Amino acid sequence: MTRTDRFLVPAAGVLVLAGLAAALAAPPDRLQGNLQRLMYVHVPAAWLAYLSFGLTLAASVAWLRRRHERWDRLAASAAEVGVFFTALTIALGAIWGKPVWGVWWTWDPRLVSTAVLLFVYLGYLALRRATVDPVQRARRSAVFGIVASVQIPVVHLSVLWWRSLHQPPTVLRPGDPTIDHVMLAALLLNVVAFTAVFAVALRLRMRLARQDAELAAATTALGRPLAGSAVTVPALTAAAVTAPAVKKTIGDRT
Repeated sequence: MTRTDRFLVPAAGVLVLAGLAAALAAPPDRLQGNLQRLMYVHVPAAWLAYLSFGLTLAASVAWLRRRHERWDRLAASAAEVGVFFTALTIALGAIWGKPVWGVWWTWDPRLVSTAVLLFVYLGYLALRRATVDPVQRARRSAVFGIVASVQIPVVHLSVLWWRSLHQPPTVLRPGDPTIDHVMLAALLLNVVAFTAVFAVALRLRMRLARQDAELAAATTALGRPLAGSAVTVPALTAAAVTAPAVKKTIGDRT
């Protein structure tokens, strides 16, 4: 564990505990009551999905310009973490939507576009799995990562472009946010806390990706002797094994 990890991991834990405490201390919603407290996890999860796929876009562009493998590792790692947070966003949205809307799923523009976002980046990860050559995999994934990023603004602006059950933006909007300031402070604290968790997860995933690349390079290195190639069969054992076969062959001929 590096010095940064020794600081970041406990800091993320403290921030998460502080964020959950703030979420419990914040006033309940006037209409939804305590059910609205899901917002303090649901919104940060959606934000981290945007951040993850934004990093995939930036790293994909950087790989096409620099062709350095660390950018490919960053793009892949961010996409994996982003898929997790996107799935978490959809799951929490379903739990929240059942008592409010009466159904687990409805064909709402925000829900549909988020589901499409999830499957697009699952396709990105599938493409990486299906391509063996590392350079070709990085090139194809970089192009895919750039094209897939078009879905991010579609998800965010879907509540403005189409009639939606989701409310319009309350924080990222011009003027004063239309949310109680105590609730807003708790929400922002949870966004910071979950961003720290995201940083820890991304660092661990990139470290694992680097180790996988080093293992693959060591395994496929040209001229590298295979494991066990220095082991030879003892002469006596070889003779003992081959003698019955020779006798059987001579017996068959006679």
